[in-house]
Amino acid sequence: MAGVYISYPFCRQKCTFCNFASGVFSAEARRRYEQALLNEVRGYRWDWQPETLYFGGGTPSLMPFELLRDLLGAVPREQLRETTLECAPGTVTAEAAEFWTACGINRVSLGVQSFVTTELRATGRHHDAEIVDQEIGILRNAGIENINIDLIAGLPGQTNDSWRCSLDWIERLAPPHVSVYIFEVDEDSRLGEEILRGGARYGAGAVPSEDLTAEFYETAVDRLAALGIVRYEISNFARDGFESRHNLKYWRLEPYIGFGVDAHSFDGGHRWSNPDTLAAYFERPGGMRSAAEHGQERFFVGLRMMRGIEPTRDEWSRFAQPIEKWLHAGMLERDDTRLRLSRHGVLVSNEIFQDFIDA
Repeated sequence: MAGVYISYPFCRQKCTFCNFASGVFSAEARRRYEQALLNEVRGYRWDWQPETLYFGGGTPSLMPFELLRDLLGAVPREQLRETTLECAPGTVTAEAAEFWTACGINRVSLGVQSFVTTELRATGRHHDAEIVDQEIGILRNAGIENINIDLIAGLPGQTNDSWRCSLDWIERLAPPHVSVYIFEVDEDSRLGEEILRGGARYGAGAVPSEDLTAEFYETAVDRLAALGIVRYEISNFARDGFESRHNLKYWRLEPYIGFGVDAHSFDGGHRWSNPDTLAAYFERPGGMRSAAEHGQERFFVGLRMMRGIEPTRDEWSRFAQPIEKWLHAGMLERDDTRLRLSRHGVLVSNEIFQDFIDA
């Protein structure tokens, strides 16, 4: 069954590494958005039952209780198996956690990014490891055991020692799911833009090299595996049974509907997305549809999963050149009828995916 994504793009501060359509806005803009979002969800024609619901952002844990309750009331919930709320450390209280549980939230994704205070302060974050520890305790006391922790490899000032410190905290807190993202240098974040222009603000000069960042990632793969938290997708690791049901829909090309700013949707044949600014969203909540190219998508989306994909006979023929190229280079592995990224191939996955897009 399909999934639902709801975007709440408001934050207390805009982190230097963030390239999402989110930020700090006026109280008036927030109130206007909340009403527009609720109208969009209520106005949708539900002729199907969603299996997953994901509140992303932004910082959905800042969402007023009344709005969260109203949004949940506007979505059919009879078949929901997983309802996720993204949270920023420092926003989890006992009152909030109890309310979330009562509303049906059964999974929380914590945007920790690092457990090292100096790294956090360089990015504009105000929490520390102790706050995360306390808030995970609050969530568990409220009955939310399905917790994800986000980490970012490649933050300014990050070293092998500091990275191991963050992984030590993962071992101590024992979440069932961890996401490890490699910092992307692009113009959509303040830090990325500063690096591209050769500046020194936001710690741009202290960003680890690509090779060192790759080493951080590889260290995480091994360390998490030793803890029973196994990589099932390039950036996602979980104990058996705790994989993100909602995110798996993206990688398996299953349908999902998105509401709010910059929310994306896919019905199995077409993709569309909402406007990525508040002003444009207020004028036109809906998005433009485009046909999906399933052959290409099966490769650059499906190969993100460690189990890989099982190409059809036509796909083996159509993509024979990039398949043979990367098999020969040792970046792809073939096991009978299945194709998957090798351990080294994961680190150059974007380059591999591009070949399938261009084929």
